[in-house]
Amino acid sequence: MKVLIVGLGSIAKKHIKALHGQGIKDIYALRSSRDSLPNENVIDIYSLKEIENHDFDFFLISNITSKHSEIIEQLLFFDRPLFIEKPVFGEVNSMNSALVKRISNLNVPTYVGCSLRFLDCLIEIKNLTKGSIINEVNVYSGSYLPDWRPNSDFRKSYSANKELGGGVHIDLIHELDYVYWIFGEPEATKSAFSAKSSLGIDAYDYAHYLWEYKSFNASVILNYYRRDSKRTLEVVTSERTYLVDLLHNKIFQDSKEIYSSQQRIIDTLDAQMEFFLNNVLTNKITSFNSIDEAYKILELCLQD
Repeated sequence: MKVLIVGLGSIAKKHIKALHGQGIKDIYALRSSRDSLPNENVIDIYSLKEIENHDFDFFLISNITSKHSEIIEQLLFFDRPLFIEKPVFGEVNSMNSALVKRISNLNVPTYVGCSLRFLDCLIEIKNLTKGSIINEVNVYSGSYLPDWRPNSDFRKSYSANKELGGGVHIDLIHELDYVYWIFGEPEATKSAFSAKSSLGIDAYDYAHYLWEYKSFNASVILNYYRRDSKRTLEVVTSERTYLVDLLHNKIFQDSKEIYSSQQRIIDTLDAQMEFFLNNVLTNKITSFNSIDEAYKILELCLQD
């Protein structure tokens, strides 16, 4: 199997490791410059023209989010399945909406990478709460942006710069994605964003969403400035309260631990790649976080 990756940042390197875990070694990268630093695990190519010389099985899009639509538009010519790193685009506009519709009309298999759908505790809580009367959902994800890439200046990162499409609401769209996946599409939404913390960045470092469902509300709080990382999901049902600790892959029912897994969040990238290869690529299953679904979640993410 032969894969072309667009964008060789930190997440691409994690995808490369996941590809190796599936026995795939024939990996190419479309580079923006011949001065780009080489990666021993990939073969570099430098133009779209060179793609014609290879029979790639799929394209993996992991460049800067603001450039997703441009490169996807160019790659559609080659009629290959697309694995797109989240978020699918940096903004919602008529051009991106038309591109999503075009991809659907062309029946191009797509998957947008939100790997928390493969975290054991979230799969378990989805099953545990199925059919329950839910009264309240609370999601919290707080971490310290400078710790994300300790060997580089966080202020220069994509995440910290609004003009590059950064911001905690986009970076942590995983949380919105799994709420949508577990509980469905909300009937109404409200949101608040700000960049007021001591980080001193122009991208949003705080986001708060309130999603209204027929019989309950879901609150989602995201931030970049919490030094003691916390990532939790609380589900209050008519009979019991569940607390899901994503960082430790555990579930508590009324404060008592009822589920635990040794899997960690980084491991979900392997499960995600296995799913993509066996389902989207091989069997052309496109009902699981396709570009259509991911674009709907992006619309919810960016609504004021």
